[in-house]
Amino acid sequence: MYALAAGFTIGAGLLSRQPGLPAWVHAYAGDAMYAVMVACLLRVPWPARRETLPAALSACWLVELSQLWHPAWLDAIRATRLGALVLGRGFLVSDLVAYSVGVGLVAVVERIVRAPRGGR
Repeated sequence: MYALAAGFTIGAGLLSRQPGLPAWVHAYAGDAMYAVMVACLLRVPWPARRETLPAALSACWLVELSQLWHPAWLDAIRATRLGALVLGRGFLVSDLVAYSVGVGLVAVVERIVRAPRGGR
């Protein structure tokens, strides 16, 4: 289920960069979806581990913070399409917020899905 969710999230994240969408979608949705994808991918091998969501958020924040470092070899990777999608290009504090929202969204959805069902 998490692998499927990660695949769907990749598609949604890429679609969020399409022209014609509101500016806030371009600015934040892709980054939030990136964090959702990382969280889902970490849940594939460890679906019940509580540490995976904090680890996903930490990984996203580390990638963002790495954008403050600009050795030539890393900038060469970032200059490729895949490198830019995975590692980003420039540091933005707003991305840290978007990553937090994305991982928080995973936590909320998991809580809803796992909630005990009432009724008879």
